[in-house]
Amino acid sequence: MKKDIDNGLDRWRLILGPSSDIKIDHNYSDIDDTLNFLYNREHNNNYVDDIENSYSDDFYTSSGYDDSILTIPTWIEKVKILFPKEAYEIMQRDALEKYHITELLEDEEIISNLEPNFELLKSILSFKDMMSDNVKRVAIGIVSKVVYELKKKLEINIQKSFSGAKLLNSNSKNKSLNNLDIKKTIKHNLKNYDFNNKKILIDKIYFNDRIKKYNKNHIIILIDQSASMTDSVIYSAIMASIFANLSFLSIKVVLFDINIVDISNYIDDTISMLMKVQLGGGTDITKALEYTKTIITEPQKSIVFLISDLEDTNKYLFKSAKDIIDSQSKLVVLPALDYKAKYFYNKEVASILKSLGARIEFLTPDNISDYIVDIIF
Repeated sequence: MKKDIDNGLDRWRLILGPSSDIKIDHNYSDIDDTLNFLYNREHNNNYVDDIENSYSDDFYTSSGYDDSILTIPTWIEKVKILFPKEAYEIMQRDALEKYHITELLEDEEIISNLEPNFELLKSILSFKDMMSDNVKRVAIGIVSKVVYELKKKLEINIQKSFSGAKLLNSNSKNKSLNNLDIKKTIKHNLKNYDFNNKKILIDKIYFNDRIKKYNKNHIIILIDQSASMTDSVIYSAIMASIFANLSFLSIKVVLFDINIVDISNYIDDTISMLMKVQLGGGTDITKALEYTKTIITEPQKSIVFLISDLEDTNKYLFKSAKDIIDSQSKLVVLPALDYKAKYFYNKEVASILKSLGARIEFLTPDNISDYIVDIIF
């Protein structure tokens, strides 16, 4: 905390809250008020389990030393002053995710004071349809900042993965007429020009260091947009927009729940892609796979990534999956695409898909590019 607390009893009093018999030093009453405003909801009727129940600004708590009332705006202001950034972000996350204090996202001044981070991005996507136009404009600015930072970090890994693959390709694997670099070959062999015969003697041939556009591999990303897949939705959209800038890949992105939304036309605009996400609802993997069958144009050069927890009991999804595999497209199932160590998914469905020829992989945003390189090069 920014205000040092020397006394161990005062520390315990802040941890235990006002229900403790320990009296707190009045110098720390502002910290106590700030913590109680949020965490007292565990112990009284302020705590809610239903996201539809939200708080109004007149909720407050008092430390016992004064009658000051905290509102959402004043609470945010105090938290930023009294606590270091790491603690503030934790409290902000708890307010949104644990206690569903959606007022944080209902006022443009309040939301503009929140710390832009991944958890706030998730909350904005969850509640964006409840926002007024003015608040949404501020929220989009926050989304842009967070996405920019994530994208900048991930692009470094992707560039390393694919630049290495392209260099290897130019040196040995694809020395074909299609990849012949005529200009470079002529330029570097001009020193061997035979004036008598008016010919260039070629002692070294150069090839392009990137695959031609007509050799594109097609990647189709199917993203389950159920509420449990929020992290994966965000990372998938960002990764898709980065991959779309690679000349040798063709990218399509499809969101699904019980409906299908093809957002491939927004591939160059990550923010627009994310703002079209509708988190929650059911899961119809069969419908997503059937749609995929209609947009596969070159099966042997196509990789279908199904990003889903596989919580779908429709038995026909296996036939749809087998159709894609039998067409010689590659079907890769990712139970998640994020940095979490634990993956929650339907193992029975995964096992059947694997027996049909699908690949079940556990990838993070950092290593998915290496995985794609291994498949296509």
